[in-house]
Amino acid sequence: MAVAHLSYLNAYVLERTFEDLCTGFASELDIPSVKVQFSQYLPKGYNASFPDFVAQGSSPNQIIRADVCRVAMLVNTSDTSSMTLEAWLPSKWTGRFLSGGNGGLTGCVQYVDLSYGSASGFATVSGNNGHNGSSAEPFYQHPEILEDYVYRAIYTGGVVGKEVAAAFYGENASKSYFMGCSGGGRQGFKMAQSFPELFDGIIAAAPAINFVNLINFGGWLSTIAGFETNSSTFITKSLWQAVHKEVLSQCDGLDGAIDGIIEDTDLCHPQFERLICTQDTANTTECLNGAQAATVRALYEPLYGADGSLLYPRLQPGTEVTTYDTYFSGQPSFLASEWFKYVVYNPEFDIKSLNRNDFAVAALQDPYNVSTFDADLSTFQRSGGKLLTFHGMEDYIISSEISTLYYHRLAETMSLAPSSLDSFYRYFRVSGMGHCAMGNGAYGLGMYSFGGIDNALEQDPDDNVLARIVAWVERDEAPEYIRGTSFVSGLPGSEPAFKRKHCKYPSRNVYVGPGNYSDENAWECQ
Repeated sequence: MAVAHLSYLNAYVLERTFEDLCTGFASELDIPSVKVQFSQYLPKGYNASFPDFVAQGSSPNQIIRADVCRVAMLVNTSDTSSMTLEAWLPSKWTGRFLSGGNGGLTGCVQYVDLSYGSASGFATVSGNNGHNGSSAEPFYQHPEILEDYVYRAIYTGGVVGKEVAAAFYGENASKSYFMGCSGGGRQGFKMAQSFPELFDGIIAAAPAINFVNLINFGGWLSTIAGFETNSSTFITKSLWQAVHKEVLSQCDGLDGAIDGIIEDTDLCHPQFERLICTQDTANTTECLNGAQAATVRALYEPLYGADGSLLYPRLQPGTEVTTYDTYFSGQPSFLASEWFKYVVYNPEFDIKSLNRNDFAVAALQDPYNVSTFDADLSTFQRSGGKLLTFHGMEDYIISSEISTLYYHRLAETMSLAPSSLDSFYRYFRVSGMGHCAMGNGAYGLGMYSFGGIDNALEQDPDDNVLARIVAWVERDEAPEYIRGTSFVSGLPGSEPAFKRKHCKYPSRNVYVGPGNYSDENAWECQ
């Protein structure tokens, strides 16, 4: 796409204010396939409202953290599809560009990311993935919209966003970055695999890679857990709490510290038979019958296809209670239900009838390679790109073991030892973190503006992954660990409880003392 550079930086010489530059920008911007809806000046501290926001994906209000120029656009991606795109252009631009991702099936502009990125000096873009809402229904019989969701919206947003920034500032961005988690993590991997020169640095957390089999896995978990909540074989949430207690009893101390956190779930293989009720059991709400124990064991096994091939690794131990609402509650998996109704089959499909034959059908379709499981990043490596990925070890939606499996596949496919992978790809396992955030561990990594962080680049790169990817790309300061923060109340922004360094894989975190487990220096990467 071509665009006439507007030399807006020179306008400062003529003493035009940033607000003047912003409000006049919409009428000057001319990019093919892009309809500029408006440009709006947002001053720092302003509480902006977004009446057209999509409730499932964003917030109706956002505190503005720096003076920015908000540019709203409608971008045609084909003759029958389009996407909503916003660019937030800070008055104090660092020359950097940042694109944010979307989670799940969601399509909405992420205003939190726009505010955080622009306050950190990035020209920042976010889009709606080519549709609005969290349902897959827009994909039904609309392949162009599905293609936008899989890859095209993020790619187009990156290309157009860079051109918008160049037009506004009068020069190209010096470095370009991507940041996303979950579905956004998958998008980051998709860019590295298919468009390796679009971004210099990528943060792709808890990625929904091997996407089709993730959908299959979620549907299968719900099926095994059962849909009859009054059945004697159904496991209630209170029983799952008993299961979790037993898992911690068997696995918590394997890292050397009893702190309620399993550092390395690779070492954890619980024997669920220990939970079977005995004749002496007085409280049956804390033990299982034989059928229930078999169900628990089945829920913590990998998913295999009809031919015996591995489709998806096991759900990691330690997520027993938090996974309940996602997969174990007696309701079908939302993601599986949506995908099979609106992508694989039709709206009449009964997700409760799901079986291994359906898995094969879904995998064979794999529209636009949504699985995003290619394990050859050689072009990304040659382009000089850097990819930082991390995964919470208590992720209750996407098993952290998929990230470990991808690491192994990447090393084997590219025939690279860890020391060679380190030059462009680093993976960190974050103990005590749920899905993208939250949990009882040191999950605060600076990826989001938790705790009122305004400028990520003013943070220590060890404590902020956005600052870290910049340091790695621009100064070759590669991370050996990323340091997280745990909060007293469990909520971001409250008083810090402790910090912990999360090791670069394949190292594991081991308590060596002599301090308390809350002392980050009492742990060692081995």
